[in-house]
Amino acid sequence: MPQSALSLSRVQAMLPEPLDRERLEALLYASKAELVAVDGDDLQVAVTPDRLDLLSEAGLGLYLGGVLGSRTGLLRIARRATHGPPPTVRVAATVQPLRPEIAAIVVHPPTDDGIDEGTLAEAIRFQEIIHASVGRDRRSASLGLYALGRIGFPLTYALEPMESVSFAPLDRNRTVSAVQFYDEHPMATRYGAFGRVGDACLVLRDSKGMIASLPPVLNARGPGEVVPGDRALLLESTGTSPRAVLESLQLLLLVFAARGWSVAPVRIEPSALGSASKSPIDSPREVELRASDIASISGEKITGPEVRRLARTCGMDLRTTAGGWRVLAPPWRIDLLGSVDVAEDILLARGLRTEDALLPASSTRGRRRAESQFRRRFAPILLGVGLVPLYTPVVVSRSAIERAERGAESVQLANPPSQEFAVLRPSIAVSLLESLRHNLRHPYPQRISEAGPVIRPDPKAESGTATRYHIGFALAGEGMGFADAAALVDYLFRTADVTGVREPVEIPATIPGRAARVRLAGDVVAELGEIHPRVLEAAGIPVPVAWGELDLSALWPLVRSPGTL
Repeated sequence: MPQSALSLSRVQAMLPEPLDRERLEALLYASKAELVAVDGDDLQVAVTPDRLDLLSEAGLGLYLGGVLGSRTGLLRIARRATHGPPPTVRVAATVQPLRPEIAAIVVHPPTDDGIDEGTLAEAIRFQEIIHASVGRDRRSASLGLYALGRIGFPLTYALEPMESVSFAPLDRNRTVSAVQFYDEHPMATRYGAFGRVGDACLVLRDSKGMIASLPPVLNARGPGEVVPGDRALLLESTGTSPRAVLESLQLLLLVFAARGWSVAPVRIEPSALGSASKSPIDSPREVELRASDIASISGEKITGPEVRRLARTCGMDLRTTAGGWRVLAPPWRIDLLGSVDVAEDILLARGLRTEDALLPASSTRGRRRAESQFRRRFAPILLGVGLVPLYTPVVVSRSAIERAERGAESVQLANPPSQEFAVLRPSIAVSLLESLRHNLRHPYPQRISEAGPVIRPDPKAESGTATRYHIGFALAGEGMGFADAAALVDYLFRTADVTGVREPVEIPATIPGRAARVRLAGDVVAELGEIHPRVLEAAGIPVPVAWGELDLSALWPLVRSPGTL
């Protein structure tokens, strides 16, 4: 489940009464959010992937306000009257092959104080969550924030020769050329391929010729900078998908609209480009709700007045139609695609209750298969020798696969929900390296292990893939090497009362000459080796890493007793 660290005090400020942990946990239980931890003002929340709005203080505050009765019905976003033509973004035809979609909106604060430090921090944090989810790691959509007072309109969005572009990146104090930026900056290394083609890169430039940003990589100092106290802000989104661009902008708008900011339109010229801008960014989302869907899902009849009350608790307004209602929901409720989605929200607002479990009459209660019991015996053994057990998803990011150099043997999802969940791991090594990469601040040595499924291509299978069960370990620390991995692999084989034959072989991501496979009765049942320095450098891991992995699906048929089920 996606998670975010929020400010508890900022959420509480939107509520009619303070909530203690027990009360907060109970209210979130009836939603699609879950309380992970509370530590002082730090509030850790996890949500289902369809309720990204709850990963912001504004979204969570609106939801809790609705449950407590202080913020019911559709939030009306104030539209600011404009004098003269609206701000304009001119889109050059050169962006069409690379990143043609663009949309923008201006937000104005409710007071002259401008944006406060907390709201700015929330917007930036939520922006990165949107990038990783709806934006598919900025591939489909990316966002930018700009202080209106620092840019001159019209803005121009175009593909320009890199040799003619220079700017001061937002996190640097000096001006660099676009060529140098794309060669050296870590943000360009990660996202540069989405914003350049050949010797040209995407540029958002204001009327004074100043560069505001290089979409989708990084904003510039000055025109692309927002600091506390800034008043009117420009929110823009560029990308390849009209829907992703629009929904990204609508989610970011939540941070400001929930606190009373008003909005003003931005014109995109020519209208033939940037088709995402044709949809109203701040308009309510309209969805049909059928009474039959509520009855079929709940199994009971719910009266019209109660449906209307529950809808208002969820931040929606209803208009009666034949056979149901027309629902008006906030623009950032991008999860509401049809009648069933709204019905689910309403039934969650009505409340969940526990039901007594029924044990079916049966002479057998079932038991784990012998193979499952065999798999489960190895994790406690590794725990007993001091390895920390992990549990990570089978679906990993493309970047994780590339770092582990396992692309040739991996299975990619045809329609991944995000860049972070795009490839099925072919080896536990992928997840172990990612875990080490995310724990660089912990002291060394680090000794970790994981048991779980891996997915590999199999042309003979109906699905084209085969699921196998592996157990792997990683030993990270000064002096760790092949001998450490070999000793631990041998120990695991001895616990199964077998001895394998080790043979040297080259394995992806390992040092040549310091890797091996283990065979038993001719079948490969394990791999081990020292991770190559280039892989460690790409992951930022500062110490040597020894790795080993057993294929339990291959090992089981070779060690089971005759007649074992």
